[in-house]
Amino acid sequence: MDKIALLEQKRKEALLGGGAKRIEDQHKKGKLTARERLTLLLDEGSFEEIGMFVTHRNRDFGMEKEIYPGDGVVTGYGTINSRLVYVFSQDFTVFGGSLSETHAEKICKIMDLAMENGAPLIGLNDSGGARIQEGVVSLGGYADIFHRNVKSSGVIPQISAIMGPCAGGAVYSPAITDFILMVEHTSYMFVTGPNVVKTVTHENVSSEELGGAHTHASKSGVTHFACANEVECIENIKRLISYMPQNCEDDAPVYPYETGDESRPKLNNIVPDNANQPYDIKEIIEELADKDSFLEVHKDYAENIVVGFARLAGRSIGIVANQPAMLAGVLDISSSKKGARFTRFCDAFNIPLLVLVDVPGFLPGTDQEWNGIIINGAKLLYALSEATVPKVTVITRKAYGGAYDVMNSKHIGADMNYAWPSSEIAVMGAKGAAEIIFKKEIAAAEDHDGKWKEKEMEYLEKFANPYGAAARGFVDEVIMPQDTRSKLIRTFKMLENKVASMSKRKHGNIPL
Repeated sequence: MDKIALLEQKRKEALLGGGAKRIEDQHKKGKLTARERLTLLLDEGSFEEIGMFVTHRNRDFGMEKEIYPGDGVVTGYGTINSRLVYVFSQDFTVFGGSLSETHAEKICKIMDLAMENGAPLIGLNDSGGARIQEGVVSLGGYADIFHRNVKSSGVIPQISAIMGPCAGGAVYSPAITDFILMVEHTSYMFVTGPNVVKTVTHENVSSEELGGAHTHASKSGVTHFACANEVECIENIKRLISYMPQNCEDDAPVYPYETGDESRPKLNNIVPDNANQPYDIKEIIEELADKDSFLEVHKDYAENIVVGFARLAGRSIGIVANQPAMLAGVLDISSSKKGARFTRFCDAFNIPLLVLVDVPGFLPGTDQEWNGIIINGAKLLYALSEATVPKVTVITRKAYGGAYDVMNSKHIGADMNYAWPSSEIAVMGAKGAAEIIFKKEIAAAEDHDGKWKEKEMEYLEKFANPYGAAARGFVDEVIMPQDTRSKLIRTFKMLENKVASMSKRKHGNIPL
């Protein structure tokens, strides 16, 4: 056989992965192959493979008789919307996608290239875990990957898609990356599987219940996106990447935008007159952002806070917003962690932050206190205080107590703070305040209820408005809701060259 024919034959073998039968089995499970996923993810014809002919080195347990080119992972680089990305896609048809020494080496090579060339890394995970036949060598391979994940964190965007099983040590690489996407009913993540759980704790639980996409999207918050199928998952990756820069020294891409009438009269009527009546903050976000540009992150987790990416006049921004439609928008453990994590990503990658505030305070209760609301609430405070990107706040209604401080107040470094006429900036709500301040007067009055109502209105008139804060300069301007979008476009434009230096230090000690 001549040399050209030999090369073509070897390429055909590599493209078959674990063989036609295993590819068929993969499709029967409703899953795409490693290469099919890359075809959908990358621009047509842009993929350049690296390491196609790599094979494992193991000669124990009969492994020398099972050699597959590529060793269970397809690695290389390509483009998404003409922007360079590095990718690896695990192949479940080869040893269940299990990680061997050479499999890990291929992934590490791609990670090194991504760091050296300042481009995002995307991992499509579909693996049974460590290759048991290789023992500690496989575990070492995982650790090599983890170490690179940490070194890459905040330098290049890292995205993990879980397209099948992800268990044991395999879960920690995705956990270190910036965003995790999972596929409903065909992917799962857990440190220990249902069998071990049953043995140790006597709980009967399925893989889906223990670590499926819905579980991690709504209960643990491990995954940021739960997708109906693999095609939707891949489309979400492509959309997510569009809001990000290539690396920490770059800016996110700017999309064409023609400025027109930026007035949004609908905003004048979204916040109810009754301060205790809920409304959907997403309606405000949709009015403020460019049309159809809002991409919500962590949609089903800690729904009392909304985070996500949007565009404002074609430019990427990150949005952190209290959600009055869920638990009145109160801050609790989960929402604080969710907001802090998203804030730190935006700050790491030069994405300006818009914070929308309607917060009655922190959630009270033994459950919150015993599980560390103090330390977890401080995470959001720390993240917003530390962030040096342009930060703009709009207070739509309530901004009470310590939660006022935490939600990007002027005092922790916000660049511009706006308030709507409907906003109430105070230590607490009027009812509770009146009971404390005027306790003796109310007790001494013949008509307790009437006196209490009178004092509540007195407090409302004095503090339940934005003008006291504006008089102090804590609010830069009280604005008409309909003018908010145009105001934000001008403000972020004004702040686009902001430079903020940090004190010299190795790193801060965020309350973890």
